[in-house]
Amino acid sequence: MKTERIDFEGLNLKDKVVYINRVAKVVKGGRRFSFSALVVVGSGDGIVGVGKGKASEVPEAIRKAVEQAKKRLMRFAMKEGTITHRITGRYGSNSVVMNPAPKGTGLIAGGAVRAVLEVAGIHDIVAKSLGSHNPFNTVKATLNGLGNLKDPDVVFKLRGRAEEGAAVEEESEQEVRS
Repeated sequence: MKTERIDFEGLNLKDKVVYINRVAKVVKGGRRFSFSALVVVGSGDGIVGVGKGKASEVPEAIRKAVEQAKKRLMRFAMKEGTITHRITGRYGSNSVVMNPAPKGTGLIAGGAVRAVLEVAGIHDIVAKSLGSHNPFNTVKATLNGLGNLKDPDVVFKLRGRAEEGAAVEEESEQEVRS
């Protein structure tokens, strides 16, 4: 999963809070509360990033998380509102299975996976989170899967069959029209 650095200045990014956790530290005078926020940002056309921020106030934690997510943007292969092929993303004990779906299916995913796919711009997909339901690990497993997606055109070129891939795609489009 190679990620080149993406400049976020020119992008129109939208952010979504996935999870906010309140942590209590017990001290002599009582409890001190602090908050951690998990936020995903995306451009809606195949660019997504995740960030985690900690602070004593919720808005400050969210702001820190958004800044971190903008620095960790990654691009993945997308085709006509869905992913290019079936993929399983793994992180820790979490696995996220993602399957491409035909146009009109919608975004069938739950929780943290859904938040990542919404900001990424995927409209038609079927995804299932397996294992632990920890939102931090689920988001990282989803990003692992998206980062491992391969663009079919690039794969055909690597195999030396670029014209063959275009011919197969053209035949399938003609079959759909008729």
